[in-house]
Amino acid sequence: MIYAFSGHRFLVEEAARAQLKTLGLSPRDVPRLGGEDLTVPALEAQLQGGLFGPASVMVDLEGQKAWKELVDTLARADATMVVLDPLGAATRVKVYEKHGTHTALPAPSKTGDVAGWVTARAKKHGLTLERDASLRLAEIFGDDLASIVSELNKLELVDSKKVNVQDIENYVNLKPPGDSFALLEAATHGRAREALLQLERLLSSGEDPFKMMGAVVWQYNLIARCVALRQQNPAVNENAAAQAFGVKPYPAKKALEVARKLDEGRVHSSLKRILQADFDMKRGFDSVNVLERMVLELSGSA
Repeated sequence: MIYAFSGHRFLVEEAARAQLKTLGLSPRDVPRLGGEDLTVPALEAQLQGGLFGPASVMVDLEGQKAWKELVDTLARADATMVVLDPLGAATRVKVYEKHGTHTALPAPSKTGDVAGWVTARAKKHGLTLERDASLRLAEIFGDDLASIVSELNKLELVDSKKVNVQDIENYVNLKPPGDSFALLEAATHGRAREALLQLERLLSSGEDPFKMMGAVVWQYNLIARCVALRQQNPAVNENAAAQAFGVKPYPAKKALEVARKLDEGRVHSSLKRILQADFDMKRGFDSVNVLERMVLELSGSA
């Protein structure tokens, strides 16, 4: 039987694990296939039953180009299949519903939608959040639902179960760590304010400007290579990119997220700006000013 889940990635992962536990299975013990490891032969091998009854498997379809053959394989199998399918295309949903169940989970991205989700989620933690408190969490973390849940866990320890904006200011990490990949993504897509905020967070956390520039140069080179790789295979996932470039899947995933909205021309001009900023810092120019100027140039605001 198929148990499929679509929606926000964090919620899909959470629901899939909960489903396995409901079925009396341990998420750690159930084989999981995704990325390059998810092929029809590999899936068929995992779906073979044994002496102790039908098989069980977790299948992550995110980023799979040849999904039809995989879904057809699932439909024919006599096994317990938990499917993670964040996008949940209508044609796949029909198969899931015919051969099991499909659960459509929320996928909030806009601030107001995230705030609404926060209010509902807080009730599961025994908390009542005022509207302004939910909005504040949404403003701080955006659609990073995993971080929001972490903060709700923290708020459970507060004496008052009715949370207002002041409680958020007092107990929540108002300045999440900066993310240089997020900086590059925002800057190269014209969101100067967001990119400068990421830069401020990185600097205020004690990040050395020269080490930060080294990281930016390395990361943007990886992004450039991901742009080239996507020209050959638009559906390439982080596991394939990681293998191609000899890096871990996480930086490959972050680089692909930035690369999806870039073309070769934009990559070339942005890389020139980054390398010029690196050169200027090594020549002795004020490092913070150079980084701020680079961010503005990348975002087209200078």
